[in-house]
Amino acid sequence: MKVSVIGTGYVGLVSGACFAEMGHNVTCIDLDHKKIQNLGEGKSPIYEPGLDELLKRNIKAKRLKFSTLYDSVKVADTIFLAVGTPSADDGRANLEYLRNAAVSAANELKEKAIVVIKSTVPVGTCEMIEKLVGEHTKKKYYLVNNPEFLKEGSAVEDFMRPDRVVIGCKDEYAGRIMQDLYAPLVRQGNPIYIMSNHSAEMTKYAANCFLATKISFINEISRLCELTGADIEEVRRGITSDARIGKHFLYAGPGYGGSCFPKDVKALMSTAKDLGMELSIVKAAEDVNNEQKIVMAHKIKKYFAGNIKGKKFAFWGVAFKPNTDDVREAPSISMAEFLCAEGAELHYYDSVAAENFHKIMEHGPVTKGKTRSFEDKYEALNGCDGLIIMTEWKEFRFPEFEEVKKRLRAPNIFDARNIYNPEHLIGDGFNYFAIGKIIPSRKK
Repeated sequence: MKVSVIGTGYVGLVSGACFAEMGHNVTCIDLDHKKIQNLGEGKSPIYEPGLDELLKRNIKAKRLKFSTLYDSVKVADTIFLAVGTPSADDGRANLEYLRNAAVSAANELKEKAIVVIKSTVPVGTCEMIEKLVGEHTKKKYYLVNNPEFLKEGSAVEDFMRPDRVVIGCKDEYAGRIMQDLYAPLVRQGNPIYIMSNHSAEMTKYAANCFLATKISFINEISRLCELTGADIEEVRRGITSDARIGKHFLYAGPGYGGSCFPKDVKALMSTAKDLGMELSIVKAAEDVNNEQKIVMAHKIKKYFAGNIKGKKFAFWGVAFKPNTDDVREAPSISMAEFLCAEGAELHYYDSVAAENFHKIMEHGPVTKGKTRSFEDKYEALNGCDGLIIMTEWKEFRFPEFEEVKKRLRAPNIFDARNIYNPEHLIGDGFNYFAIGKIIPSRKK
């Protein structure tokens, strides 16, 4: 099948590369000439495990091409609109890029082409795009919603082995073609759900907002654990053994970030508001998350008797989660802003996301000139008053703790990801702080 993918962000690039891996002839389109040139040479603009290999292999096999032009749409059987829908100032999804992509594609469509909205869009967007495309072509075409459920850091695996595929359409023909397209990926029996376009649009937002709510729930419970003397890790094990609750997205930490959850939570609340409804649970999830991002910062300030001016701290990890270079809405940003506003300085180490974090820090009025990136995690500790774990990269799980203690000015570890054993660290002479956990008495 001939496939065109408009947009080369996480969703578009991963989708295009994976479709090519399945044997389809794919052209990915983007207006950024430099980006397209680099992609044509097999250079990915994002860090995603397994993606570089897919790009190089399928470019070499001539199944995957990149272009700034829409010529490939003229012969494409399916055209995926996978452009960004970022949050506008009022929280609504900005659909400008989607509208532009839809119009550009409409001018080149062949007869009976299938236009697929892959981007995350508010309920009802399908009708707007259908009307817009219809105003720019006289060709017969079909409109489909096919939301993605990719997790950054495992996007290639998620695409190739999906839990489910959601297809929103009103034409049997389009549904059948889309089922054929995805059939090789669900041979082990995972479902393909055919539903209305509106339901497909809602499914994406409902899924992400529910997961965000789970994260905020466990984080709020972690705060209560600290007040009651309970241990959030013990509580988590106790509740997740219940199959009705499940084991995923119930780890206490510094809150959610990234390109999806914050944006989608805001967008769904805006949709509800436009219809005269308030999503109280979703709003509470957002409120809790905003507070959770600086919970550890308050612990740090309290430990230093309310004054951290002149103190220096080291972040291990700045990405919003492991296996990605994405720092959008990352808790590390909120933490850095809080600490720097209080007069502290910041060292940080992240082997993948440091460059993206640096750009944000140097443009921040509070953080500019107060942060410094290091290429070695131990060197980042030199002269610091504490180590703060912000991202649970695997390389941080078993460090040389004697080296950590030697480098730090004082043996303080503030673990926002709960990756260490409190008793072991206390026994080794560290002052250790975590999220929602009972901390044994510290040795004097």
